[in-house]
Amino acid sequence: MQLLALALYHRDGRPTPRVVRFRPGALNILTGESETGKSEILDIVDYCLGRSTPNLPDEPIDRTVGWYALLVAFHDSRMLLARPRPAGASTTQAMIRTGGDTLDLPRADELTPNSNVAALRSQVSARLGIEDFRFQPPTGAARQAFDVSVAQAALLCFQNQNEIADKKALFHRQTENGIAQTLKDTLPYFLGAAGPEQALRRHHLNEAQRAQRAAQRKLDDAHRHRDAVDASGVALLRLAQSEGLLEEVPPAPGPEEIRALLEQALTVTVSTVGPVDLTDRRQGLTDERRHLREQLQQFDEALALVDRWQKQGEAFTGELHLQLGRLQTINLLGPERDYETALCPMCTRPLEEPDASAAEITTLTAQLAEELGQAQGIQPIRDEHRRSLQAERAAVVERLKVNGAQLRELTTNDERMRNLQDQHVRIARIQGRIDQALTAGTGSPAGDIGELRNNLVLAQENVATLQALIDEDDVAAEAERRLADIAVNMTAWARRLDLGQAASADEVAISLSQLNVVVRRPQGRLPLNRIGSAKNWIGYHMVAHLALHTYFRLHRRPVPGFLMFDQPTQAFFPAKIKDATTVQDADWNTVTAYFELLKDVADLNEGALQIIVCDHANLTEEPWFQDAIVENWRPLDGQRKALIPNDWLD
Repeated sequence: MQLLALALYHRDGRPTPRVVRFRPGALNILTGESETGKSEILDIVDYCLGRSTPNLPDEPIDRTVGWYALLVAFHDSRMLLARPRPAGASTTQAMIRTGGDTLDLPRADELTPNSNVAALRSQVSARLGIEDFRFQPPTGAARQAFDVSVAQAALLCFQNQNEIADKKALFHRQTENGIAQTLKDTLPYFLGAAGPEQALRRHHLNEAQRAQRAAQRKLDDAHRHRDAVDASGVALLRLAQSEGLLEEVPPAPGPEEIRALLEQALTVTVSTVGPVDLTDRRQGLTDERRHLREQLQQFDEALALVDRWQKQGEAFTGELHLQLGRLQTINLLGPERDYETALCPMCTRPLEEPDASAAEITTLTAQLAEELGQAQGIQPIRDEHRRSLQAERAAVVERLKVNGAQLRELTTNDERMRNLQDQHVRIARIQGRIDQALTAGTGSPAGDIGELRNNLVLAQENVATLQALIDEDDVAAEAERRLADIAVNMTAWARRLDLGQAASADEVAISLSQLNVVVRRPQGRLPLNRIGSAKNWIGYHMVAHLALHTYFRLHRRPVPGFLMFDQPTQAFFPAKIKDATTVQDADWNTVTAYFELLKDVADLNEGALQIIVCDHANLTEEPWFQDAIVENWRPLDGQRKALIPNDWLD
């Protein structure tokens, strides 16, 4: 695939596009002053080939252009690849046309989206001969699988002005996230060191390794399940032993022994003891105890009353004895006992109230003596009543003791029955768990583990077989061998340009691991980033890509047959140059040598390689250089010439 024309269509729909035409199979030079849009040519071509995130400048291109179109040629056909100006950060719209040698750029009114970027890449990839396969990253890689297409091949066809002078990166967009790994993954295919067969084998290997991991997981899960079942079985055996279902359990029983013991524990039957209703018996004893306590309280109150009577009787008889003793002294009087009671015995004067006579006192004494006798006669009856109450009380106390003992026995029996019932419940639960464990364990003992182990062995053998096939392919070694073939031209052309370290180098090559140029010397390998001077960085970039594309063309690899360089002579001119032709003291001999190499490589490929260069330089004394110019954007008759026409900016 080579470029025939690039067209820009105005946003207002004017019929005449801005067209830049290229010559296939030759050196194409687009020269001119700075800030005329030369560098944008590469970005526009990249966008038309399907890049979803364009890198187009805002002004003045974005302000004026509505559509971009690229006309490309294949061996026996042509294809139009057109894309509208992106409305935002990206777009997927596209327009595709295919035809023969007469297919040309469309009119402005014919531009309309009829496809998308994915279809564009697919059709271009098919015409390039890129085989339809999906690259599978190695097992465990974090990156995703992707379809190999022109999107990866195009990375080998561009060198913008920043990339061609980069001492750390060799390829287009290499410093962007994920692009370097994509180059490492796909460059062996574009070199011919790997193909769909290897990708398919790696895909099968990935699937086989996934199946092996799944088989290993299943086997590990089965082992863990069996170990868990064994541990659970041993725990159940210990519980069964503690409840008397088993007499003895070995310290470390095997799986079969565990199962046999569990089955034995399951066959043990335990007599069921139904619940006994002791409520009535307990209620009767409780009522009896309450009645006895009431009787005991009554006896205690009766005894207290008898004691109070006793104390009161003792006080009464004591007073009677005292008074009687006093009254009995009257018997000691003689004749004077019959004195006049109405007169004072001392002064014989009359008393207001007469004293009692001796006869009256004697009568009162007799009465008191009689009452005292009666009181002393009641005491034996009271004592007998107390003894009777105490005997009856003692009987009640004894009956209370018996009642308490009966209640305690009843409580003990009740607790014993509850414990027995609880034990039966525990045994039933244990046997239920044993039955569940035996039922769950019937599906995966040693037989299933043996089958899973056989499946794992088969999966491992399949992985080993596929790995052996991939090892036989040895894609990395084959890629290095092909890069060594490319290094032959790289070394010769680096010496031709007199690049630094090239004269003493054994070989100048591309390192697939570093994605950069490496100079191999007797002292050791020297990467490009350790070689000074922008002149050398640009020179090594040029010889690497020229040699790489020469190899692609020689071996008919599915890579577009064009190579675009932007500002390859920038190292020989000031940083902000307006026009290189105005610089008198530049190293024009080296500049000429660079362009001569480009022309010779294009001629060497005999029309199979198209080289497009955008640069400030214009070698006016070299006829071959002038013949290679397709656009010269320098003022002519006072009129500015650039990618965007002057009338578009009005």
